[in-house]
Amino acid sequence: MGNRLPLILGLLAVVAFIVWSSIFVVNERQQAIVTRFGEIQDVKTEPGLYFKLPFGFVDADTVQYIEDRALRFDLENMRVQVSGGKFYEVDAFVLYKITNARLFRQTVSGDLASAESRLRTRLNSALRTVYGLRGFEAALSEERTSMMREVRDQLRPEAEALGLRIDDVRIRRTDLTQEVSQQTFERMKAERLAEAELIRARGNEAAQRIRAIADRQVVEIVSEATRDSEIIRGEGDGERNRIFAEAFQRDPEFFEFYRSMNAYAEALSDSGTTMVLSPTSEFFRYFGSAKGANAPAPAAPANAAPAAAAN
Repeated sequence: MGNRLPLILGLLAVVAFIVWSSIFVVNERQQAIVTRFGEIQDVKTEPGLYFKLPFGFVDADTVQYIEDRALRFDLENMRVQVSGGKFYEVDAFVLYKITNARLFRQTVSGDLASAESRLRTRLNSALRTVYGLRGFEAALSEERTSMMREVRDQLRPEAEALGLRIDDVRIRRTDLTQEVSQQTFERMKAERLAEAELIRARGNEAAQRIRAIADRQVVEIVSEATRDSEIIRGEGDGERNRIFAEAFQRDPEFFEFYRSMNAYAEALSDSGTTMVLSPTSEFFRYFGSAKGANAPAPAAPANAAPAAAAN
């Protein structure tokens, strides 16, 4: 029994090695391609535990693991020319997935770097084509979305030939080159200045139109007000004359007295005017008495002039 133990242990080790080498595990992020001397025998796309011919057997199987998740590669600092002759610097990336592992193995031997190199070349060409058909502002407008779709559609046939599926293409950055950026700034500045001048001219035109309308309305309003005031003044003067006429007819003496008092108030007010009148003048008739009889004039010196000064 003691001599058999090493043999049994050896047999168990061989069996364990054979079992271990015939088992492989595929997780949820992988696909497995089982090949036998380079020929594809099977493709495992579901996660789980699988068996293959162990190493050392005739026609032994080998397993190549392929990604079964969304992948991405980037294209950076690509210089593209638009239809107007200006240049952009573009960054883009592609989201893709390996959907046909068998074809992927047959075309690029399951090498992601080789597949991405071919896709990058095709992406470069597609971006140049799409940008070349458009003007300067297209990549900065809503047309950017349709541009990304066009690039994706142009990339898909090449990807399908490799066993890949293009899920999305995104233009991450679109910047002007330094020299074009300065030219663009100057052009946009000139456009904004021209637009400002146009708006200012329109504003001045509207202001002049409004001012002319306002001036016309002012003239019309003043004219109407002047006309109305003259009418009212005329009516007032007529009414005043009527009242004066009635008052004169009722008491002529009082009317004369009233008019004389008004004349005194206006003539003798502090106006700085000097008048030289005779004391016996008709103008001073009510100074002597309320009846209008002139008061006797005081005796004057023989050498004095018969005159009185009133201020």
